[in-house]
Amino acid sequence: MKDIVAQWPKSQDVDVRLSFGASGKFFAQIKNGAPFDIFLSADSDKPARLVAEGYAKADQLFTYGIGQLVLWSADASLLGTTEPEWTSLTFSRLAMANPRTAPYGQAAQQYINSKQLARLLSGKIVTGENIAQTFAFVKSANAQLGFIALSQFMQLAIDQRGSHWFVPPHLHLPIQQDSVLLNRGLNNQAAIYFFAYLQSAEVASIIQSYGYQTFRGKDGTQ
Repeated sequence: MKDIVAQWPKSQDVDVRLSFGASGKFFAQIKNGAPFDIFLSADSDKPARLVAEGYAKADQLFTYGIGQLVLWSADASLLGTTEPEWTSLTFSRLAMANPRTAPYGQAAQQYINSKQLARLLSGKIVTGENIAQTFAFVKSANAQLGFIALSQFMQLAIDQRGSHWFVPPHLHLPIQQDSVLLNRGLNNQAAIYFFAYLQSAEVASIIQSYGYQTFRGKDGTQ
């Protein structure tokens, strides 16, 4: 998001203030009257609920990115480039985000269910509060492998990437991340301009560079 703001045309003379944190926390704060104009969520559910509950308009909702789930280990020899043979993998802990609250955790659980791995993995799963904590578990070797976001994997130095496998998207529901211009922002011309900028080809290109898919191609077409 900082890169997106850095590319925001200076001619607009608008000061964009960012707040980072858990989507659930901001969802609750917005409902309690927090002075936010735009909400970028890690999922599609919370923006949709804000629309349904009257905090935003349905025509001010859009998908800014679709995430990619990655099975990653800091151990370069643990995983291959194809789907792992789970019965032959040697590990004691597998990290994943909480499937009840985190989109990447939900996707990981859907993959586990699709492959009927729940019994095999019983007692080995370590649950992170969110995808950031899950990534930290694997990077610190508190878990030998874990389900993380491609955007996290891409930020690792080459010599830190260990081994990985991209989970095919058809094995889980899309990790859709939505943004919404809140009702408060409808009265703020600067927020309206910035929200439009978030939907531009320039921003789509930045988002794609971090490992997300968008509904725009690299040439800006939709």
